[in-house]
Amino acid sequence: MALKPEPTAPFHSVQYALRVLEAVSEHGDGVTEAQISRKTGLPVEHLTSLLLTLRREGYVEQITDGAYVIGSSLLLLGSGTARRQALEVRLQQSLAQLRDSVGAAVYISRYVDGEIRVTQYADGPRTPAVNEWVDFRSSAHASAVGKCLLAQLDRNGRRDHLSRHKTARLTSRTITNEKVLFSKLDSQPATVPVLDIQEYAVGTVCAAVPLTAGSSAGCLALSLPIEDAHRLRTAADTLNRRAAPVLLSLAL
Repeated sequence: MALKPEPTAPFHSVQYALRVLEAVSEHGDGVTEAQISRKTGLPVEHLTSLLLTLRREGYVEQITDGAYVIGSSLLLLGSGTARRQALEVRLQQSLAQLRDSVGAAVYISRYVDGEIRVTQYADGPRTPAVNEWVDFRSSAHASAVGKCLLAQLDRNGRRDHLSRHKTARLTSRTITNEKVLFSKLDSQPATVPVLDIQEYAVGTVCAAVPLTAGSSAGCLALSLPIEDAHRLRTAADTLNRRAAPVLLSLAL
């Protein structure tokens, strides 16, 4: 299985963030914004908003003289089991914040060993998770999560997946024709959320944006009940804007 070489906007933001973190980590006693700008080549106007995001996520801290040092969130991500546990906690916190921000249940899903896996999610009494009435592994052609992940695979990867998981009709809106599905996936802009308008389940709408870290396809998704469908595009746009911190956590 191969990924399509198509970087997303959040991916570029993460590249810049990693360059900034490298610059900050090289100066244990602190480094100024101007020094970071010279070191990374990033313009100050872009760097200011990026540093604000990194501060909010706890990856850098600002000390009394205005210089930046490595933050507590980054220090927690050591190695081995401790690193994995710290990352899971950090991701869950980010998902809970995102759930409250978009007013919807949110999910992280990965394509691992040829299968779709929802690895973490955050829901609540007023933001219920989608009812998995058909196994997500068997419904990639219908769900926003599945289509977002399939869009990141090459054609051979997609065909391999659909050879093992047939395109069953789940609702009257489900795309079951492989040619039509592939055409829609190929025309999907990488920076635009993938939508599911009652294709997976009647009464549910969803959106997903790609989170490609290294050689693994992933996505960040949300679900809403049909009565909140009028909020889907706004919520999806917010999800897209907030994807970078989540992707950064996955990349560290």
